[in-house]
Amino acid sequence: MTLAGTLSLIAEARSSVPIVLFSYLNPLMAAGPDVLHVAARSGVHGVLVTDLPVGADPEREAWLGASPVEFVRLVAPTTPLERMAEIVQHGRGFVYLISRLGVTGVQDAVATDLPETLERLRSVCTLPICVGFGISRPEHARQVGALADGIVVGSALVRAAETSVDDALALVRSLRAALDAVVPA
Repeated sequence: MTLAGTLSLIAEARSSVPIVLFSYLNPLMAAGPDVLHVAARSGVHGVLVTDLPVGADPEREAWLGASPVEFVRLVAPTTPLERMAEIVQHGRGFVYLISRLGVTGVQDAVATDLPETLERLRSVCTLPICVGFGISRPEHARQVGALADGIVVGSALVRAAETSVDDALALVRSLRAALDAVVPA
């Protein structure tokens, strides 16, 4: 799937749910300087560039930050508090908190240190915090949903979609039901 093809599918879907495009920097740069305006017209609300840490490329960060889509930033669980504060100052929309060390993918359990990591991040962040990496089951959604402002599910959804659209929809419905069962703190 190409970036242009993805934007075409997003435009065709006309989703009422906000869409955040996860991408590496290279496809965005290859698509040209207007790609984020095209993305916004297609229905994209935000962009998360997985390989562009704060301070790595100020010119590209300024381009992303000035775009019509929210520039979502990533925070790792090992990020020092001072760096967390710097990262959140350069993001918009929400902050994506990586829930655990290691690679992404379906996991058996939520990281035990997630509550402490969220507490540290909240101490320097006013943006909503969404947690991802390894969230794959309704019980994960319920547990993380009680702590964070949102969840991000990727690998489990892709795995379910590889089986069938119905399996992917069933997973989404089960995660939504689990989130709906969370009692606000």
